[in-house]
Amino acid sequence: MLGGGSTPMHLMWSSQFEPKGSKAPRVDLRRIARFFVPYWRQEALVLGCILVTSTLGQLPPLFTKWIIDGAIAGKDLHGLAFDVGGMIVSAVAGSAIGAWQGYLNAYVGEGIMRDMRDSLVQHLHTMSLAFFTSTKTGEIMNRVSSDVDAVDNVVTGTLVTIVTNVTIILTTLVAIFVLDWRLALIALAVVPLMVFPLRPVGRAMYAIRKRTREQRDRIESLMQETLSLSGITLIKSFVRERQEAKRFHDAGTELMGLEIRLAMVGRWFVALVGAMIVVGPAIVWYGGGWLAIERGLQVGTIVAFVAYLSRLYGPASALVGVQVQLVSALAVFERIFQYLDMEPEAPQRTDAVELGTVRGEIAFEDVEFHYTADRAALEHVSFHVQPGQLAAFVGPSGAGKTTIMQLVPRFYDPQTGRITVDGHDLRDVRLDSLRRNIGIVSQETYLFHATIAENLRYGKPDATEAELIEACRAANIYDLIEHLPERFQTVVGERGHKLSGGERQRLAIARVLLKDPRILILDEATSSLDSASEKLIQEALEPLMRGRTSLVIAHRLSTILSADVIFVVERGRIVESGSHGELLARNGLYALLYHEQFHEPEVTAAE
Repeated sequence: MLGGGSTPMHLMWSSQFEPKGSKAPRVDLRRIARFFVPYWRQEALVLGCILVTSTLGQLPPLFTKWIIDGAIAGKDLHGLAFDVGGMIVSAVAGSAIGAWQGYLNAYVGEGIMRDMRDSLVQHLHTMSLAFFTSTKTGEIMNRVSSDVDAVDNVVTGTLVTIVTNVTIILTTLVAIFVLDWRLALIALAVVPLMVFPLRPVGRAMYAIRKRTREQRDRIESLMQETLSLSGITLIKSFVRERQEAKRFHDAGTELMGLEIRLAMVGRWFVALVGAMIVVGPAIVWYGGGWLAIERGLQVGTIVAFVAYLSRLYGPASALVGVQVQLVSALAVFERIFQYLDMEPEAPQRTDAVELGTVRGEIAFEDVEFHYTADRAALEHVSFHVQPGQLAAFVGPSGAGKTTIMQLVPRFYDPQTGRITVDGHDLRDVRLDSLRRNIGIVSQETYLFHATIAENLRYGKPDATEAELIEACRAANIYDLIEHLPERFQTVVGERGHKLSGGERQRLAIARVLLKDPRILILDEATSSLDSASEKLIQEALEPLMRGRTSLVIAHRLSTILSADVIFVVERGRIVESGSHGELLARNGLYALLYHEQFHEPEVTAAE
C-alpha cells in the first residue's frame, strides 16, 4: 500500500507525564493562598463578619447569668425584659450577619474553584500531544473535575470554619476567664486529650486519600473508554458486556474498600473527642458545685459557664475534624499542582517573532526525531517543498509519514536538525502565528457535538452564512446541508456520527477552507472512504489545495497523480523523491508499492 498507518503515538515519553507519587514535593501552602489573593476584599468582609458574630455569640450566656442572678433573684421585671430582649436582638443580629457572610463565602469559594479549573484547562491546552497520547482521557477529566470538586469543601467551608472556630474559642476564653478563672482552668484541662492524636491520624488520612483519588482516576478512565460511542460499539461487537461489567465492579470494590478505610481512620479518636464534649461540662459542674457549696459561687455563674463550654468544646472538636480533612485534602492539591507543574509543549522563546502571512516554502534539514530513546522515528530527513507545490508522502505503514506531518505545525520538536518555513526556523517563531498559517485535514475527522454552523465557524468564528455556503459548495457538502430540515443549525451528534465518514470529511474540508491557510496538511484524508465518497472528496480538495503548499500522505494512487513531487519514506528516511513517472522508471520502492497495490507485473531493468 502507498499509505498505511503512522508511527504509534502511545510509545512516546509516557514516564515523563506520570504522577510522581510519594516522591512529589508536598504542597506549598503559599501556593494555595495565591488563589485567594484576587478575593481579598470579600475575605476581609468575611473576617469582619466572623468577628462580629463571634462577639455577639458571647452575649446570650451573659444575659442568662444576669437573668438568674439579677432579674429573677431581685424580682426585677424591667431588668428581666431588658435581658431577654437583649438575648433576642443579639441572636437575630448574629443570624443576619451570618447570612451575609454565607453569601460572601460562597462568592469567594466558587470564584476560586472557577480560577483553579481555568488554570488547569489553560495549562492542559499548552501540553504536547505526547502528554495526551500517554495519559488516559478519564484521568485528565478526573483531575479537572473531580479533584477540583474534592477541594471545594476546603475552599468554601473548611478555611472559613477554621477562622470562625478559632475566633469563637479566643473570645470564649476571654469570657470564661473574666467570668471565673478557677472554672476556666478546670474547663481547659481536657483540651490536650482532644489535640494530642491529631498528627498520626492526619498522616494516615493523607495516604489513604491519595490512593483514593488515584483509584477514582482508574474508574473515570474505565467509564470514558467503555461508555463512549466507539467503546460501546467495540464492547457490543465482541460481546464483552459481562467482562466489562466485572472490570468496573472490581475497580469500584477496591475504591469502596479505600473509602471505608478512610471513614474509619481515627474513628476511636473522634469518639474520644465526642466523649470529651460531655466529660468536660460534667467536670465543670462538679467543680462549680463544690465552689458554690464551699465558696458561695452564684448559680447563674455556673449555668452561664456551662453554656460557654459548648462554645469552647464544640469549636475545638470541629477544629480537630477540620485539621484531619485539611491534611487529607492536601493530597488532592498535590495532584492538581502536579498537572500545573508539567512542562508544556515545545517551549516558545521570549524573542520569538511573528510569522505573518507566509509564502509556504517548507524545508527539513537533516532532521532526526524519536519518541523514545531506543527507537528513532525519523533519521537524517531532508527535503524541500517550494511555495504552492503539492508534495505527496508515501511509504509502508509506520515509516514515519505522520511524524513528518506533525513536526510541521510543531506539535513536536526534532532532537537534531531544523525545520523552516520561508527560511524561518520553527523554534524562532510564535506558535500561534505558525499554526494560523496551517490547515490540517486528518483521516479521523473530529466534529464537536454541536451544529454544523458551529463546527464550521471553528475555522473562522466571524464567518457569515454566505461564507459558510461558499465554503460548503467548494467542499461538495452544501447540497446535503440544503436538504436538511434545520440546514446549518443541524446538530451533528457525538463526534459527528450522525453524518457519514465522507460527509464528515467534506465538512472538515469546508472548515479548513474558511480558515484559509497558506500551508495544507492532508493526512490520508480519503483512505477509509468508498469510491463514491473519495470522488467527492477529491473534487472538494481541488479548490482547497489551489494556490497553497500542500503536504499529503497518500493512501491511494489517485491522490498523488497530480503531485509536483513525491517523497518515499521507509524506516524514518526519505529513500526516493521525484514525480510519479520518474519514480516508476527507477523501479525502486515506489514502483514496488505501486505494483503491489494495482497488481501489475513489475517492470525490471532488464526489460
